[in-house]
Amino acid sequence: MPTKQVIPMQIKGPVAWMAGHSVAANLAMAVLVLGGLLSLQHIRQEVFPNFEIDAVTISVAYPGASPEEVENGIILALEDVISGVENIHDIESVASEGLGTVTVNALRGADLQRLALDIQKEVDRITTFPIDAEQPIVKIVSGLRPLLEVVLYGDTKDLVLHELAEHLRDRLLQDPNISQAELNGVKPMEISIDVSQENLRRYQLSLGEIAQRVARASIDLPTGSIKTQSGEILIRMKERKDFGLQFAHLPIVTTADGSQVFLADIANIKDGYDQSDYYAVYDGKPAVMIQLYNIGEQTPIAVSESVTGILESFKPELPDGITVKIRRDSSDDYRQRIDLLLRNSAMGLALVLITLAVFLELRLAFWVMTGIPIAFLGSFLILPSLGVTLNMVSLFAFIIALGIVVDDAIIIGENIYHYLQEGLKPMDAAIKGARDMAIPVTFSILTNIAAFMPILFIPGVTGKMFTMIPLVVITVFLLSLLESLFILPNHLSHVKKPRQNGIEAWIHHYQQRFSSSFRHWVAFRYGGFLDWTLHHRHLIVVAAFALLVSTLSYVGSGRVGITAFPKTEADFARVSVTMPFGTPVAITEATVQKLTAAAYRVAESIPNGNQLLIGVFAELGSSQPGVIAGGHIANVRAYLAPPDIREKIMSTDQFARLWRKEAGDIVGAESIVFESDFGGPGAGAAITVELNHRDSGVLAAASAQLVELLRSYPAAINVRNEFSAGKEQLDFTLLPEARSLGLDAQDVASQVRNAFYGAEVLRQQRGRNELKVMVRLPESERISMHNIDTLLLWNSAKKEIPLKEAVHVERGRAFTRINRRDGRRIIRVTADVGPNGRVGDIVNDLKTRELPQLMNQYPGLSYSFQGKQAEMADSMGSLKISFVLALCAIYAMLAIPFKSYTLPLIVIITIPFAAIGAVFGHMLMGYDLSIISILGMVALSGIVINDSLVLIDYAKELKYNSSDSAFSIIRTAAIQRFRPIVLTSLTTFFGVMPMILETSKQARFLIPMAISIGFGILFATVITLILIPSLYLLIDDIGFALKRHRERDSSAAPHTDEAVEDRT
Repeated sequence: MPTKQVIPMQIKGPVAWMAGHSVAANLAMAVLVLGGLLSLQHIRQEVFPNFEIDAVTISVAYPGASPEEVENGIILALEDVISGVENIHDIESVASEGLGTVTVNALRGADLQRLALDIQKEVDRITTFPIDAEQPIVKIVSGLRPLLEVVLYGDTKDLVLHELAEHLRDRLLQDPNISQAELNGVKPMEISIDVSQENLRRYQLSLGEIAQRVARASIDLPTGSIKTQSGEILIRMKERKDFGLQFAHLPIVTTADGSQVFLADIANIKDGYDQSDYYAVYDGKPAVMIQLYNIGEQTPIAVSESVTGILESFKPELPDGITVKIRRDSSDDYRQRIDLLLRNSAMGLALVLITLAVFLELRLAFWVMTGIPIAFLGSFLILPSLGVTLNMVSLFAFIIALGIVVDDAIIIGENIYHYLQEGLKPMDAAIKGARDMAIPVTFSILTNIAAFMPILFIPGVTGKMFTMIPLVVITVFLLSLLESLFILPNHLSHVKKPRQNGIEAWIHHYQQRFSSSFRHWVAFRYGGFLDWTLHHRHLIVVAAFALLVSTLSYVGSGRVGITAFPKTEADFARVSVTMPFGTPVAITEATVQKLTAAAYRVAESIPNGNQLLIGVFAELGSSQPGVIAGGHIANVRAYLAPPDIREKIMSTDQFARLWRKEAGDIVGAESIVFESDFGGPGAGAAITVELNHRDSGVLAAASAQLVELLRSYPAAINVRNEFSAGKEQLDFTLLPEARSLGLDAQDVASQVRNAFYGAEVLRQQRGRNELKVMVRLPESERISMHNIDTLLLWNSAKKEIPLKEAVHVERGRAFTRINRRDGRRIIRVTADVGPNGRVGDIVNDLKTRELPQLMNQYPGLSYSFQGKQAEMADSMGSLKISFVLALCAIYAMLAIPFKSYTLPLIVIITIPFAAIGAVFGHMLMGYDLSIISILGMVALSGIVINDSLVLIDYAKELKYNSSDSAFSIIRTAAIQRFRPIVLTSLTTFFGVMPMILETSKQARFLIPMAISIGFGILFATVITLILIPSLYLLIDDIGFALKRHRERDSSAAPHTDEAVEDRT
């Protein structure tokens, strides 16, 4: 029968109660551990956090319209009605060929669903859209990324590939682990009915009349029902035609002799795809891409395994010459990143345990460390309700918490260990040790939480990407506090003396020897050094602040690299080429072939290059709605091996640079951009300048000049101007003679549109695809100016009228794209910066010299930095405000337990000095400072306070309980708290050290934050043990001097260091 523990009556309270009740403490631990394990099985897993972007888009298709027509007919109307909607930050608009898109950027915290509904209501009120404009589509912007891509390719017809891809997609969607799969690289389906002018003249027909007859021939319409005695019978007119051959025998004309002329007699009917220039190839063969997403509770690994299994069963069914492969499988990255983070976590945990075992007894170290898995697992009971998923960012948050979360347990455990060494019984030592540290540990955790809070309020994509870090860390901190106060004391109250023999006795023997030697070193070596610093406190304080000012000046001078975001490497390199509008498709095809060949030459020129490059996917034009399409645009992707293979051979960025060099100049290209980043924060151009002016001509001239200015910087690469002269355009105006011939503007416009763009007859669903039926002239009659000169129009009297007799033709050029922000036209000029250049230097030069000169040259011109620079400015602006508020909260939470206005200032002063360590850490490790680094420094501000808080709190307690001098008090406090301060700092550093030393490119995005925390805490420890005692004594000097000034009429002794030691 177990012995019943008796708790002395004078020991009361929740800490003592839990310390004396093992069942309660163990049950609490079991709930956190087992509950967390169960919740962990159901938490959503993803590579990076998926989130909604704070924006709503409105898209309106206007087929065949030029960008200016889209701007006048679509964009202006949308901007007018939307401008009055609440919770809008700004409005961006894009008018491209055949499509108008308005993006409404919402204020932070706005209800996007409500905003989308409000916008939809306003858009529905518009009655001025052109007749041929399609229904507006309002949707919330999603940040969903494809998990993996499946490419189907081979030497066969597009229709065969499309049907195979549709069949494969159906197979994939039948699997319960796959719920979203989308085809990419497929042109819209279309039935084209081409009628020559010769046949139109022969049968006295217009294209509009043929379109009407075709439209009336295809119908699928419910027509009611009959209620009979036996039941209701539905009536339906079912004459729908889904394929081109079904239209062939449609009667169009009945001749005088009663014979019929069918559509096939006068038209060429083609069942296939629209006539855009788009096509996709993989390794030079026609290809279709299927993109798959993981949503809901599907895990990346489960989706990938399901896709792999389905493809293995699907391959035998493929015709000869057709191949299917998985490309860009993010689940590989996810698996490797999870392994990387778990490996770093395990290494950090082992280092923490070793550190604790060296300074404390092994059993005590074990129970202190046990708080880490208890808090981590317990957090999974709470995190899903906060929207936290298991991804690379949230796992990194656990690594951050790894070394920090044990701080409170170390402080309490070390204090209990101190009382055990003084001879107290384990139960008494556990209760007294926990009670002594309860208040400082609680406020220490609260200051840590306050320090992480600013990250929650960062706006934009950066904030959404990193919001899981404070959510995870704060949850773990709170659970760790509960574990340290209510579970740990119970475990330590049962710590028995080490065994007298065996491995445990051997470890205990050497630990005690180390502990004794350490105490001796602290008392005499550190104590002696501390005496010197306290006697020279003015020198120490001045030197410390001189170092702080020097470091800040060094950073401000630009010698330390500063960037917005570290790039996340993708598993493919890509190049985007834009040729001048009107470039023949053959020339763009030749460019694609040149780039593809260059990629393979790069692979052949490096060792194991055949393992690095696994395929090249190229697109000419675009199949995506809202993207400028045409034979002048090409995108080429070079897919590389998974990260574990890539890291042994060559990084994606290195491959992209070699690819650029090997490809050489592309003759005639307006822009050519090589990229290697993953997307999200860190993606996109390094510099984006947005120019604004009411005059489009001024905008064009200014943007062209800015492009040349940027190209003059040696480090600037990929300089691009969004403005382009665009396609040649023919503008028709009606001649007076046309009206006398029975034609008006609507007649001319509709007949010309029907001839060259086509008359849309039907739009219906065929399987999963939308199908259009178009009637137009044959392609041979739509390829030259001669076709304009010979085009015939029909008036109401069926009389032929040549187009040139009805209209005046004026040549011009149409914009390729019109960008607008808040109702004004803009042009963006973008540039990247090479590896040896610094973005900050170029941006500062532009701000101070080049852009002001440009504004003087073009009055009325304004500019703004967008993209990465705007994101960085928004993030830093938010961080400044929230960090100041956090500092105020930290000060208040320190002032309350200290009951002092000055002592919190001594604690807080460690924060800027910790930043020195973070800066030196970045320089030592070869990393530029970035927003991620700043986030680490913000989080560091709460961590470094812990050490100073422990020191000053103990000094305050000594001052309250003794009449010793300030010199003696701070000296005793520094020596007594040396071990817990060093322990908490070392465990924090060792917790993140594996991540700091990680060489994987996959971890590069998160390493700057680990550097800030790791090196910052090390430097802050030195500051705490040297500067803080000196500051404490210096402030006491000031207080004494003020007191002596107030009492100057009294006979005060001269102020010397000896006098300081004598006063209380």
